[in-house]
Amino acid sequence: MRALWSEQRKFEIWLEIETLACEAMAAIGEIPPADAAEVRRRARFSIPAINEIEKRTNHDVIAFLENVAASVGPAARWIHQGLTSSDILDTTLAVQLVAAGKILVEDIRELRRVTGEQARRYKMTPMIGRSHGIHAEPITFGLKLALMFDEFGRAEERLTQTLERVRVGKLSGAVGTHAHLDPRIERQVCEKLGLRPAVLSTQIIQRDRHAEFCTTLALIASSIDRWATELRHLQRTEVLEVEEFFSAGQKGSSAMPHKRNPITAERLSGLARVVRGNAVAALENVALWHERDISHSSAERIILPDSCMLLDYMLYQLRDLIERLQVYPENMERNLGLTKGLYFSQSVLLALTRAGANRQTAYEAVQRAAMRTWKGDQSFAENAKQEPEITVLLSADEIDALCSLDVHFRYVDQTFHALGLE
Repeated sequence: MRALWSEQRKFEIWLEIETLACEAMAAIGEIPPADAAEVRRRARFSIPAINEIEKRTNHDVIAFLENVAASVGPAARWIHQGLTSSDILDTTLAVQLVAAGKILVEDIRELRRVTGEQARRYKMTPMIGRSHGIHAEPITFGLKLALMFDEFGRAEERLTQTLERVRVGKLSGAVGTHAHLDPRIERQVCEKLGLRPAVLSTQIIQRDRHAEFCTTLALIASSIDRWATELRHLQRTEVLEVEEFFSAGQKGSSAMPHKRNPITAERLSGLARVVRGNAVAALENVALWHERDISHSSAERIILPDSCMLLDYMLYQLRDLIERLQVYPENMERNLGLTKGLYFSQSVLLALTRAGANRQTAYEAVQRAAMRTWKGDQSFAENAKQEPEITVLLSADEIDALCSLDVHFRYVDQTFHALGLE
């Protein structure tokens, strides 16, 4: 990913676009084929030389063209014929964004592969589900991971769709009218680069495309943040249902030798803020003056490479975190027992209404049993058996059957099948 955004790769693409444009002009008879061949054969660039020229010109594309022309000779007069700087810059950017996007798509697929394996491994491992941070009803750790698998499936789908909208190049001149360059040249060059020519452009490709790309990356980063935050909560000492891998010799604190902190997940949450901030800058770049101004350019030189490289790193780190995650089913079982079966309250409530009870009356009876469970030593099932408005409709055996994890896990297999995680 870093190599894709290097100066070397950028100038390689610039040179290829200029060369392809010469070859396309030769193909339609606008310039001598021998000159196009000479450009292909001789054109070279030197980054140090370009940097030196730019000190004088204060214009990167002109510095590049001057350096390349020196390597070609007389045929260089056809280089950049009818083009403007943004023809090169924006078309190059499209090539880079598509290549970067493909790397990120593969990263997501690898993350989903690892997550899917772990979801299958812990498919029927019971744990408490939480809402508002409070115990709610039982789930399985496999279901939690399956949810993550599903979320990043949407991430892959969004990014794939977005790449089609940034896979657009332009060679249409100073205000996009093709005044000095036949549209056939634009089509031929874009086709060779794996791009679609813009149906209409100004001096630039419109920045709603790039903003969509950045917001898509920000949304993926937010999904990473969501799961990093989840894992951080699950690693809390009072919970400790999962834990980041802690290697031999690793240190958690300069002051406290006992510490084992969720540093990877915390790092991911922090980096997600940077990617989201970059998306705000991309949105600000959409509104430009008339056919173009340059206010977007300086920001894009930072936010686009940085967001791609950051997300590449983040997806790799999250995949590694999930692959080496330390899972503690015994702590999940311990935490399930903390509330003495309170999470079976809805099962009893629904059984009562099915048996003919008024919902409000049934709710209040179940809540009384639940409140005694909160403050006492008996299980919810035992307290439920002491409520006359419950026992008048449900036997002790029926209450015990309702207070079973099996009630909550009846459709786990069906969910995994729907996700393709059999």
